[in-house]
Amino acid sequence: MLIGVPKEIKNHEYRIGLTPAAVKEYVTHGHQVMVQTNGGAAIGFTDEQYIAAGAQIVDSAEKIFAEADMIVKVKEPQPNECKMLRKGQTLYTYLHLAPDPQQTELLIASGATCIAYETVTDARGGLPLLAPMSEVAGRMSIQAGAHYLEKAHGGSGTLLGGVPGVAPGKVLVVGGGVVGTHAAKMAVGLGAEVTILDRSIPRLRELDDIFRGTVKTVYSTVDAIEHYSERADLVVGAVLIPGAAAPKLLTREHIRNMKEGSVVVDVAIDQGGCFETSRATTHQDPVYVIDNVVHYCVANMPGGVARTSTMALNNATLPFGLALANKGPKQAMLDDVHLLNGLNVHEGKVTYKAVVDALGKQLGLTYTDARTALGA
Repeated sequence: MLIGVPKEIKNHEYRIGLTPAAVKEYVTHGHQVMVQTNGGAAIGFTDEQYIAAGAQIVDSAEKIFAEADMIVKVKEPQPNECKMLRKGQTLYTYLHLAPDPQQTELLIASGATCIAYETVTDARGGLPLLAPMSEVAGRMSIQAGAHYLEKAHGGSGTLLGGVPGVAPGKVLVVGGGVVGTHAAKMAVGLGAEVTILDRSIPRLRELDDIFRGTVKTVYSTVDAIEHYSERADLVVGAVLIPGAAAPKLLTREHIRNMKEGSVVVDVAIDQGGCFETSRATTHQDPVYVIDNVVHYCVANMPGGVARTSTMALNNATLPFGLALANKGPKQAMLDDVHLLNGLNVHEGKVTYKAVVDALGKQLGLTYTDARTALGA
């Protein structure tokens, strides 16, 4: 199979779909790999390293999209990339379709087979290709929040860890999954006072065991969100419904009642955000202020630490990618229900129900079972 790796074109996105080490794995399995020139140069992966790994370096994304059997990316394809996809071609990347009707329509029109990293599952019920970026984003959320709490950046001037004689800042983490856990770890490490809200009692028990009393674990209710958000210096939105639009858990009224100069970081922004006041921002222009609350809603947070993120992502995506290449996409998905769960669009059919639930009325979509779409 011919694997194509275009350079990412989203604002300040320096990650790349395959590292040189991953390329070498594909080549060792008998596949060909095309990489766009300077695709990984910004994070220290040179064209020479890709050539040494066995890749062919090409000048343009157009050539990659025209010739490759499978496109491996990081971020969702931008409109001009969607228009280069074709029937018979496989796209393997993050998609986040539920809040993105334009991309959904374009992928349906392309006829391509589109597999979303964020909906591939594992035997434990986890999301193994989303997890590494959730770990990164969770940790980054505290770095970003601490930065924007500084007075010069619009915040209240609060140091999360405090100092002897001065109380630490208060951090509220809404959601106790992978993002929330890693956000809490970073916040605890800085010495902040941390509260985690979640609606799963078993998960709250696990978190209580993990943190051994260094965080408060609270069952999430409207009242709890209201109470703890009003007192927080930093709120991290870490809620996920796999493949679906994020629920709006903090309303405009909650934001209005927060302390002046507090910060909210919406890590769920790729799925539409979990704050009513959220809108996607970029690394170039990451924040805005509503009701004296600083909002950080960068839609590709892990791109800010692109080298670490790329290597972590490749560790997770490589085994599934090799299965797609070795067996062919159809057989690989039929052999592995967890990879099959990653199929969102196939030859004009939407095969992930949460996308239809979110966009069905707006776009006139109907749901097709993934196995049916593949002709099984």
